[in-house]
Amino acid sequence: MRSVVVALQPRRYSAPMQRLSARDSSADDRAWDAMMAAAQGGDAPSYHRLLSEVTAWLRRYYARRLPSAMIDDAIQDTLIAVHEKRHTYDPTRPFGAWLAAIARYKWIDALRSLNMKPTEPLDDDIPVPDHEEAITSARSIERLLATLKPVQSQVIRLVKLQGFSIEEASKATGQSAPLVKVNIHRGLKRLTSLLRSEPDAD
Repeated sequence: MRSVVVALQPRRYSAPMQRLSARDSSADDRAWDAMMAAAQGGDAPSYHRLLSEVTAWLRRYYARRLPSAMIDDAIQDTLIAVHEKRHTYDPTRPFGAWLAAIARYKWIDALRSLNMKPTEPLDDDIPVPDHEEAITSARSIERLLATLKPVQSQVIRLVKLQGFSIEEASKATGQSAPLVKVNIHRGLKRLTSLLRSEPDAD
């Protein structure tokens, strides 16, 4: 199924497509609605064009929310979901909202996958999730860090944003190395929760 979806994607996109967004205008929404309805009726050219425009929108959507290394996989996963669920789309409802819901689910799945990739384990085997790329790709990093306890935001800035080692951060802050790890773990868990709850407006 993945190869079927990939084969339908063009390799390059025109400038109008790059500017297209699921919520740019009601005209764009109606065009996508019509293309999806036609695709459900077996119109392959309409489906090809729709996937082309959707791919461009998804690339912008995930570029603001995920590290670059994860963007292509997230796009592919979303396109596969659109392909597999296309029969469930109701032509009387906006396609843009339907697409955005699928994209959001796949974004959250990607954030959860980061939680499964620990950086450095704590002494008691509690992992320190490697969230930094997803966090630093967010537009409001300082606003997010401001929601944390100072001891958490301080070590996240040092270790995850400035590249300090755990030991260097420990010396700089006066926190023990195990406490630095705990504060990073708890702070990043909190930031990930905040990112997942942010609205999807573009």
